[in-house]
Amino acid sequence: MEEECILEGMAESPHEECGVFGVFAEGEDVARLTYFGLFGLQHRGQESAGIAVSDGSKMRFFKDMGLVTQIFDETILRELRGHIAIGHTRYSTTGSSMLRNAQPVVCNSPYGSIAVAHNGNLINTAELRAELEADGQEFESTSDSEIIARLIARSSAPTVEEAIVEMMHKVSGAYSVVVLTEDKLIGLRDPNGIRPLCLGRLDSNGYVISSETCALNLIAGRFMREIEPGEMVVIDRSGLRETQVMPTARRALCVFEFIYFARPDSVMCGHTIHMVRRRLGHELAREHPAPGVHIVIPIPDTGTAAAIGFAEASRIPYGEGVIKNRYIQRTFIEPDQRMRELGVKMKLSPLRESLAGKRIVMVDDSIVRGTTTAPTVKMLRDAGAAEVHVRITSPQIKYPCFYGIDMVTQSELIGSRLPVEEVCKHIGATTLGHLSIPGLMRALGIRRDRFCLACFDGKYPIEVPEQVRVSKFTLEGEKADEGGAGVLSRRNEQTGIR
Repeated sequence: MEEECILEGMAESPHEECGVFGVFAEGEDVARLTYFGLFGLQHRGQESAGIAVSDGSKMRFFKDMGLVTQIFDETILRELRGHIAIGHTRYSTTGSSMLRNAQPVVCNSPYGSIAVAHNGNLINTAELRAELEADGQEFESTSDSEIIARLIARSSAPTVEEAIVEMMHKVSGAYSVVVLTEDKLIGLRDPNGIRPLCLGRLDSNGYVISSETCALNLIAGRFMREIEPGEMVVIDRSGLRETQVMPTARRALCVFEFIYFARPDSVMCGHTIHMVRRRLGHELAREHPAPGVHIVIPIPDTGTAAAIGFAEASRIPYGEGVIKNRYIQRTFIEPDQRMRELGVKMKLSPLRESLAGKRIVMVDDSIVRGTTTAPTVKMLRDAGAAEVHVRITSPQIKYPCFYGIDMVTQSELIGSRLPVEEVCKHIGATTLGHLSIPGLMRALGIRRDRFCLACFDGKYPIEVPEQVRVSKFTLEGEKADEGGAGVLSRRNEQTGIR
């Protein structure tokens, strides 16, 4: 069976699926730099990770299930020799969570070996796969990322850059991609810029491509700029080349990067994520004040900055009311019913002295199904809280995402079924307030038409085919029945180390 999280079925916030990272730096230990880069992007996916490296003529790679620190050790990193590398850390959106779907995807091509790491979700996967299979292409995975690699590999274009341009004109959906060839590092972004991607510089005259700027900080990289929607950058021994491959469409960066996904120390659109989240708290306090409460507490970690902002704007003391167990990660052990029932308590522990007899404001980032918020409110009441006023820094989520966020179907989204008043009763809160879309935009200080807000308003920037709306496992027919068992014995099948 598919691997499970201890909190499977209890998860509330939406999940990001991937972080991508690439580096070109002669004379540097690029495998180690990529390892630290992926460590900095670990929040974007905890299911699997991989690194591919080239020395100019030969490519080596290694990938496995688990966290970056669980997969790579000194022995493996020493074998990944070269001056160009890409890496990937994954949470599945298209294709189940299994070893064969780990990235980077590595395959042979007319341009030599290529490796592809992808953040996002294609929405025309079924038709592209059918086309490739009719052309004789054989697939090793069920992820849409392999389609990107196979489209490049089967091209008859004179250069790999031209093959990538062909691919970009065929695929539809969200993609921020790094491609490794034997002598080049290439980064590209879809014309809507739905998923983030940035460019950085090393003091050694090397270049870095990353999903977020926080990964640059770990390796002493300097942020240069964001890669533009529809742009391709190519880095090799001759330097950096930038090409606007496709005209920028209606910009549609996922607004959840600011609400939840990105790390607080990352910078996007010229704004530090932490400061944006504090402003979300300011706006939330103005729209949904809570007079007479004693303390504002966050649900860590993404609620922390917003709770600080709420406390600042409302002049209510900020404090800690719950402690997060930071060692809750994915596991190959299937949870039993008792573990499921204890799910929230395994993740959060109340500080009874801070809560007993208090009227509190609890600040969190989102409510998806209500399956975590309700037990959390109950936990706070059981710890002695007299009132629990819930404040959420996102508008109500009413529509699923098809561009790379792992969300449930629309029928499971509590905001699509119930008005706020009924959701408040369902979760057991004293009051409930969601930030409005105008309030969200005021906090961002950026025009609304620069973001994808489809999960709030149902206005998808790219039309979504019906088969994609049905299931993220569109390439599998149904969820594959493969999981943790056998991963250790199959470990060497996923390595190109020789």
